[in-house]
Amino acid sequence: MLPEPERQEPETTSTARRLSLLAEQSARCAPACCGAVATIADSGPERRVTATHPDLAPLASVQLACGDGPIPSALDAGEPVDTEDLLTEERWPGYRALALESGVRSCVTLPFRRSGIEVTVSLYGYRPGSLEHVVRGPVGILAKETTTGLVRDRRYRAALAEVEQLETALRSRPVIDQASGIVMHVLACEPDAAFDVLRTISQRTNRKLADVAEAVVRAKGRGLESELSALAGPDS
Repeated sequence: MLPEPERQEPETTSTARRLSLLAEQSARCAPACCGAVATIADSGPERRVTATHPDLAPLASVQLACGDGPIPSALDAGEPVDTEDLLTEERWPGYRALALESGVRSCVTLPFRRSGIEVTVSLYGYRPGSLEHVVRGPVGILAKETTTGLVRDRRYRAALAEVEQLETALRSRPVIDQASGIVMHVLACEPDAAFDVLRTISQRTNRKLADVAEAVVRAKGRGLESELSALAGPDS
C-alpha cells in the first residue's frame, strides 16, 4: 500500500510566504533601495502582490490596473526595466505621478518566467540613480531561486494529487472487479462488456464508477437486470 502523502500547507499560503520572503530579502540585499514589491501570476490573469511597505503596494496596483508601468514593460520585454530618475521620466504617467507622490525617485523591475509562472521583483529608491546593478547581484539570484521553488512546489502538489487519485483507484478496484463479475454472470457477457455496462451507468447517472459498483454488489445478483435499469435511469 502506498504511504500516506505528507500534509502540506495550502498553496495560497505557501506562495504568499515565498513572495513575502522574496520582497523582504531583496530589499535587505540592496542597500540603495527603500523597499521592494514582488508579484506572481500562475496560469491565470490574476497577479498577487506583496510589498515590504504599505505605501509601495499601490505602485504595483496602479500598474496592473492600467497595464502601464515598469512591471508590464518588464514582462513584455522579458528583461529588467530600470528608471534612474522618475522626475525626468516620460513613460508611464499614471505610475510616475503616484511614485513621485510617494517619494520614490528611482526603481528597477526584474521579470522571471518559468513553466507558466511569472514573477517580478521591483526595487525602489528615494534618491535618483540606477538600481540595475541588483540584476546581476543577490536580488537576481534570490528571484531565480524563488521562481524555481514555486515551480517545484506546484509540481510536488501535482504529484501528491496523482498519488491520491491512484490510492482512490486502488481502493475502488476490488469492488469494481466484483461488480463486473456479477454482471458477467447474470448477463452472460465478457469482462470488457461487463465493465462497459458499469461505466455506461456511471456516465448516465453522473455517479462515480465505484459508487455504481457498490450498488451492484449490494444487490448480490438478485434482480440485477431491473437493478441496472433503475441505476441507469429512464434513458437506459
